[in-house]
Order: sequence, then structure tokens, then C-alpha cells
Amino acid sequence: MESVHPLIADWFTAQEWTIHPHQQDMLARADDPATLLIAPTGGGKTMAGFLPTLNELADGIHEGLHTLYVSPLKALASDIKRNLRRPVDEIGLPIRIEDRTGDTSATRKKRQRADPPHILLTTPESLALLTSYEDAPRMFKGLKRIVIDEIHALADSKRGDQLMLALSAVQNMCDGLRRVGLSATVEDPAAIAHFLARHPDSCDIVLADPGPDPDISMLNIAEPPPWAGGGAAYAIPAVLEQIKQHKTTLIFHNTRAQAEIFFHNLWLANEDSLPIGIHHGSLDKVQRERVEAAMVRGDLAAIVCTGSLDLGIDWGDVDLVIQIGAPKNVKRLVQRIGRANHRYNAPSKALLVPANRFEVVECVAALQAVKEHELDGDPRGPGPLDVLCQHILIRACAGPIDPDALYQEIKSVGAYSMVTRAQFEDCFDFCATGGYALRAYDKWKRLQERNDGTWALRDPRAAQRIRMNIGTIQDTDTLKVRLQKSRGGKPLGEIEEGFASTLTQGDTFLIGGQIVRYEGLREMTVEVTRRADKKPKVATFGGTKFATSTQLSQRILRMFQQDDWPDLPACTADWLTLQRGVSILPRPGRLLIESFPHEHRNHTVVYGFAGRNAQQTLGLLLSKRMEELGYDPLGFVATDHATLFWGLRAVTDPDALMDPDMMEQGLEQWLAGNALIKRTFRASATIAGLIERNLPSQRKNGRQATFSSDILYETLHKYDPEHLLLRITKQEALRGLVDFGRIRLMLEQTRGRIDFITLKRVTPLAAPMFLEMGRIPIKGAAEERLLAAETAALMSAAGLA
Repeated sequence: MESVHPLIADWFTAQEWTIHPHQQDMLARADDPATLLIAPTGGGKTMAGFLPTLNELADGIHEGLHTLYVSPLKALASDIKRNLRRPVDEIGLPIRIEDRTGDTSATRKKRQRADPPHILLTTPESLALLTSYEDAPRMFKGLKRIVIDEIHALADSKRGDQLMLALSAVQNMCDGLRRVGLSATVEDPAAIAHFLARHPDSCDIVLADPGPDPDISMLNIAEPPPWAGGGAAYAIPAVLEQIKQHKTTLIFHNTRAQAEIFFHNLWLANEDSLPIGIHHGSLDKVQRERVEAAMVRGDLAAIVCTGSLDLGIDWGDVDLVIQIGAPKNVKRLVQRIGRANHRYNAPSKALLVPANRFEVVECVAALQAVKEHELDGDPRGPGPLDVLCQHILIRACAGPIDPDALYQEIKSVGAYSMVTRAQFEDCFDFCATGGYALRAYDKWKRLQERNDGTWALRDPRAAQRIRMNIGTIQDTDTLKVRLQKSRGGKPLGEIEEGFASTLTQGDTFLIGGQIVRYEGLREMTVEVTRRADKKPKVATFGGTKFATSTQLSQRILRMFQQDDWPDLPACTADWLTLQRGVSILPRPGRLLIESFPHEHRNHTVVYGFAGRNAQQTLGLLLSKRMEELGYDPLGFVATDHATLFWGLRAVTDPDALMDPDMMEQGLEQWLAGNALIKRTFRASATIAGLIERNLPSQRKNGRQATFSSDILYETLHKYDPEHLLLRITKQEALRGLVDFGRIRLMLEQTRGRIDFITLKRVTPLAAPMFLEMGRIPIKGAAEERLLAAETAALMSAAGLA
């Protein structure tokens, strides 16, 4: 405690707290250029990050902004503000703390720029916006530290790239700025340190005592899970019993729609009227805040939620986490487990509930990975160029830019440390002219060179529009949902525009745990009335649909090679044993393909274990390949681990079917005219500034934005096929949208090592796939032959053959 200011040391003593070793270590490293702290949930990470700041501000001498705190969530910034106010107020430190997010009023934002607080809590988007103003150097003058919380969550997304580019601009205004990253779940500390550091500076890593292992197991349920599906309705009585035995339970789901269904079924079974809430990103802000406040007060026995409560917010007295459905990702599971018993050296308690029979295997694999401290995660590639284009425009809003100086500034960012001058100039030329095919249009000529060699906005009024469109989060096209009243009733949340277009008056759906009846659309708002007497049609809420991680899939394949499975429930172990007797189980480094007849169709199952997106893409590519090889496919369905095809003819040559070169060629042809690639183009074009969703007078709706982007895509594809944005779009599609990288990896690992098994009937491992939803029919020669055969039979029966 010798290095702690006496006022702070006295407060620690009064609380009967002892400063943790990693907090002391962060104090000792207060002057280091960059430090990454990895500490367990409840281990005092926030205090460790802010202790040097409180220490330096305790004497009341510093004027203006001292510390920036950046978090992935607005709610997390608000929570930290509340938690930080307590020691500041109780100690009596002369420190102003404010937050600045999308919810902050324009008046307060303007005042913050003129008279910044000592500590400002913000988000990546708000920080990028602050760097776009001409007076940014004055606001950031005197800034000493930046604390990035939950840095692992930002490092995995474009928001992280945007943040670090904005930070490179701030660093140029504040010589000697120190960077701190905080996280509890990091699979590759060196990669996160590389992300955090200002290159070529290094970043030290502080590892705190990890504390006790979590108390985590599978929920013991007498009834075996169903063969397919993701609702886990069978587990509701057992889940209710767990809620009764604990103070506050968080019940996590992987999608918003699944959370709504589970909450509805849970409420129907809640005979004891336990106070249970629901929380996810599509709900109205007021409803979310009401649930959060009730959690803090301890009024709720359980909260059904999604990733909206993943991160390090200290909500009330949570003593149990239940994960419904396979976690798909060990790192995410560890993050969610940490919400329970949010105290240092107190083990978190969690239960896993598999939604179907295969998920039992995945849950056991995830449990083993947690116990062995093996986190998963794919290495990130170089920084995306659409974000770099947006950053160039942001820097131009703040005043004239020198391309040489800006290039060096950008290369100081970890993700862009390898960006070439040619790539930078491509981005700069796009920002200045729009590129070859668009340079004739004044609309996209945004930068012009000045006499001194610097570049500035061609029209200073463009700065307002650029600022209005800053950000990398691409909202799905959603419509507000309100209760019907003469002047607009209570807001309930949002549903996707595509889902809304399928509704007709009288249809019912779930939102916020309520069944509502669709009454109509008025001024782009979905009007509904409460209706609790009908089975709901469930909205397909937006949000991430997680794919099983590569590491978790490989662990499952290794599990399959065991002689027996003592860790699995008997029903699942018997199922795998039966599969081994009838066929074989998939093996690491080999590709299992099964072929068998069923109900007058020939079926083929490819067990790729590449994740849902990749298996879906595999279905599209192999369907086309099957057409070329004359197998006449009729349709397919994909899961995280396999793709099932059905058609008129049996597969006989698996090597020709799985030819990697033909697969890559097929992907190129498929992507060229596919609607998915246009969706990816729209997202990248919006981030890069080619398409503006927000205008001074209005916001474009989804149809307007799609129409604009489709015209641009077709124009560039025809007249400028090597345009920067088309190249970005292809990279983005391959990396994320269709996960072709995982298909390529699977093909490379199994090249020439295919286990092709021909059988006379459906295999045990394949059987559950026949129950999966989301079957995709294939329109092709097979359908035409079937139609011709049925026509001939009909004509014959009518005596017209």
C-alpha cells in the first residue's frame, strides 16, 4: 500500500479490503506504455485499471481529461460509472466522472468537448466521433491513460479495429498516452497484447491468480433430450427447480428467438409465480432498463437472456448461470459462467442444458475444455480495409491530412501494422474519388489536394454526413413494435423487416415474453395488441447465430475415438455405440461420407464438423457439384457437424465430389450473382462511406438502402470488377458470411483421406438430421424428371398415354 495515496489507502482499510497482488502490479506499471491485465471475473479488474488514475488525480491538480474508459457496451459504461462513483464519493476525491454514449444528450456532449471531465466513459463509436472534430486536440490535451475493458470482445470485431484506429489519432495528440487492456477470457494473450500496443512498442502482460475453478456440470434431467431442435422445453421443470434453490439465476440462450420461446414456456409452467424477466437486444430500451434495475435490487428470481448480459456487468446477486443449448464456444461459456458469484476467489456455478441428443456430446466436450483451461478462438486476419476507408474520412473531418503522416499513424495500429502503401493508397483514392467507375460523379469526390500537399474535404458540409454514419455495427433492417393506440402506444422492441413482411392481420408472435397480435403497419411502425389465447408465430430475431468453434469440433472428434464414454449419459453413449456397430464414427483428419437409401430417395451425409455457416455453404457447393456429376440432388439440410443431401441417384465417386479445386471454382461462380454477396457489399459499402444510411433529414429504410447498394454493386461489377469495394466484399464473404476458410481447412486436412461408407438404411448418427428444420430444396434437373414422371403416370391413369 506504500504507493497508494493516503486517502485511498485509508478507504481500503475502512472497507477491510486488502489490495490484490495484480492491483499492486498495475500500480507499479502505471507509467508503462501498454499493459494487458488478465484477471478472473470478480477479481477487481476495474479497480486495477483505475487505481493508477485515482492515485494521480487524488491531489486535485490535474485539469481536463485524464483517463478514457472504453467498453463494448453502453450498459457496461453506465455500470462502471456507478461502481466508480462509490469510492470517489466516499473518499471525497475531487474527480468528475461522466459517460458519453449514444444515449447522452446533445447538450451534454457539446459541454464535454468544451469542458471535459477527469474520467470519460465511452464506446468505440463515440471515441471515433470525438476524433472527427477540429477541436479534438484541445479536448484530449492532458490525457494520460486509456482503459479498454473486455478487450477480448472488441479484438474479435470491426469495432475493435475502429477503436484502435481512433486511438492512433488520439495518441498523436497526446504524447506519452498509456494504454491498459482488461479481460478475464483470453485464449491468446500475445495476440491481444499485439492488438493493444502502439507499434513498434511492446505490451507487457499481467496474469492475476486465476482463482478457483468454476463449479460447472450438466443439469441432471431424468428425461433424455429430444433427437433434434433447440428449444430444450423438456428441461423446463428441472430448470424451475434450480431457480427455486438459488437467489438469482441467469438463463443464457444463443439466439433471441430461442430466448423468447423458452421464456414463454417457462412462464406457462411457472405455477409458483416466481418473478422471472427476459433481456435481449431486440427489446425496447425502457424494458431492458427496467429488468436491469430489478436485477440490481434483487427482485428477480431468474432472467432469460442472450449475449446482452455476457460481459462484465455486476448485476445483483447472481448465484447460478444456466446455459440452454450447447455453448458452441468455450471462451463465451467461460465469460457467461463468470456472471455467477461475481466475487474474488468465489467459484462460479453453472449448469449446461443440451437442447438435443447431439448437443449432449458437445456440452461434455465444452465441460472438459473448461476444466483443462483450453479456450478457443480463430486467429484474426489483417485489419479490414472498409474500416480503414471510414477512418480516413473521419480524419479528414478534423482538418487537412498529410497522407504520409497518416500512413505512419495507421501502421502503428496492431491490426494494420502490415498494411502496404499500395493498400493505403487504394483506400485513400477511393475516399478522394470513389474509384475508377465512380470518379465522374461529384457525390463521391470527397477529398481534394491543397497547394501545400495536404488533402481536405472537398465540401466542408460533408463532415456532418460522415459523422452521422460513423460506426461498424450493421443494424439489421428492423421495425419498431408498439401497442396500438390512437397516438402510438407503449414501445415493446423491434422485429426484422423481413419477418414483418410475412405478417398478415391476426398473426401472433412473441416479443418481450408477451404474445401479441399483428394489427397493421403505420408510419414504419408495427402496431400490435396483446393476445394471450393463441399459440404464437415466433419472430426470427436478428443477432449472431453461433457456429461451433474449430477447437470444440476437434475435441468432439477425439471423443468419438474413445473405446467407451463414461462421461456421457447412457442414452447418448448407447447411440454412439450403435453408430459404431452400423457404420463408423467420424475421425480426426478424415472425412466421413455415408450413403444410403430412404423412402425412395438416395441420401448422402458429409460429416465436415466445420460449423453451421460452413456446412450450409458446403450444401450449396456440393449440390451444384452433384448436378454436374449427374446425381440429381433434390435438397439438403445443414447442422454444425454435417450436411445431409437427398436426391434421385446414389453418390459413387466421393473423391470427384469433394475435389477442392472444383469446389473453389464453384464458390466463385456462386458468389458472383448471389444475394448474400450483395448483402455483404452493402455492409462494407456503408462502413466505407459509399452508402449513407443516416441523412440530415431522415434515415433510409432497408428497401431503400438495398436498392441503392444493388445498383452500385451491379455498376461496379460490370464496369470496374477490380474496384476496391468488390475486393473487400469478396474477402468479407469468404471470411465470415460463408466461412469458406473453414471448408478449405477441412478439405486440406482430409485430402485423400475419405471414409466412404455405403449402407442399406439410415445410420443412427444421420437419423436426427431428418428431423432438422431449415431444409433447402434444389431446383434443377431432378425436379424436372420427377415432374415428368408424375405427369406420365397421371396421363396413363387417365387413358391419355
